[in-house]
Amino acid sequence: MFQTLKNAFKVKEIRKKIWMTLLFLLIFRLGCYIPVPGISAGTFSAAIDSNEFFGLMSAVTGGALMNATLFALGIGPYINSSIIMQLLSVGIPALERLSKQGEDGRKKIAQYTRYLAIVLAIVQAVGIIVNFASSSGAIKTDFFFGQTWLACIFMTIVYTAGSCLVMWIGDRVTEYGVGNGTSLIIFIGILSSSGMTILDRFLGIFGVSGLRVDHSERGLMNLLDLGLFVVLAVVIFFLIVTVDLAERKIPVQYAKQVKGRKMYGGQSSVIPMKISGSGVMPLIFAFSIISFPSMICNLFWPDTAGAWLNQYFSSQNWYYVIVLCLLIFAFSFFYAQIQFNAEDVSKSIQGNGGFIQGIRPGKPTADYLNKINHRITLFGAIYLSLIAFIPSLIFSIAGSDFVNVFSTTGILIVVSVALEFDKQLQSQLMMKTYKGFLK
Repeated sequence: MFQTLKNAFKVKEIRKKIWMTLLFLLIFRLGCYIPVPGISAGTFSAAIDSNEFFGLMSAVTGGALMNATLFALGIGPYINSSIIMQLLSVGIPALERLSKQGEDGRKKIAQYTRYLAIVLAIVQAVGIIVNFASSSGAIKTDFFFGQTWLACIFMTIVYTAGSCLVMWIGDRVTEYGVGNGTSLIIFIGILSSSGMTILDRFLGIFGVSGLRVDHSERGLMNLLDLGLFVVLAVVIFFLIVTVDLAERKIPVQYAKQVKGRKMYGGQSSVIPMKISGSGVMPLIFAFSIISFPSMICNLFWPDTAGAWLNQYFSSQNWYYVIVLCLLIFAFSFFYAQIQFNAEDVSKSIQGNGGFIQGIRPGKPTADYLNKINHRITLFGAIYLSLIAFIPSLIFSIAGSDFVNVFSTTGILIVVSVALEFDKQLQSQLMMKTYKGFLK
């Protein structure tokens, strides 16, 4: 990857795209530090920190949600909108036909996704402000003539506008930069949250003034814990990258066809089926659903149902682990069926005169592909279930402060986005190489 970056900076056009990407990401990070009038960041942070689901959202926004800044909602509403539209495109025939109409259809769906993202941003902003800010006393009405409702309306508009601005930044990165803008915004948000925790522990190695090394026992322990965390993080990232790149290749042979005076076919190719083809989506769905009842109960019945769930259905209980694993398995198979349609692949192979050796074309090929897909999805679901708990357990060896440095979802997102960014750079370099060869 470092060699790819080095080669990319040698090409003027790609170098310009990289600088544009960094510029837009810098604008995003600056927006994460712009305060919003009328809200006490300290009080609001304490209320958000007590909820596990919103703690995860804050990590994705780079701490902007916990600090109640302009980009507090981040890219979250747009992600939720994209997921909803993707699911609706499977269930609603009109949207499914629209998604198959080429570039025009995709543009219309993208426009609908933006409209839905604005609606979700408004709903999310109202929910967070009314239920968290108002209940915790974080709203300051000094700037709004002592009217709480006026302060809530103002902050809802500001946070919705901030979410729209983040969505616009993501689109500009995709258009003028390298890679997918939405993924890179999530990537930089997670790295920022993790970097602050690591920086705090690193500064703990030094003395009060920060100018000399603390040779006391506490300073030495901080140094050893930080070193152990780095080693464990490298090992975990290496294993995740290895599994993420693993795939099953199914060979396909194409028969020779004579059309007019020319002969076509006679070649062989493969159908790549990734072990973690569904990526991080099953984990996001599972964590969202399992956290939703707790969030609702803590909002409306904090002393009864909320207290019961916090005591008997927390991440430390074994039945919580079982329910989460079952949800991961269910969403893994559901998302695999959405992504890979064995019947369509079988028809495409047969239509192009291809076949899988030892398998008859048509329905036998579809059944064979379904069988392989189910096996790979099963292994991928087991892998995601292990990833859901093992990193936090391993990081706890280095100290309790490091448990939440990289969340499970955060680790997978960081790995997948980094690999995708590397592939984008390689494809850009390949295009420039072919262009120079043709000249």
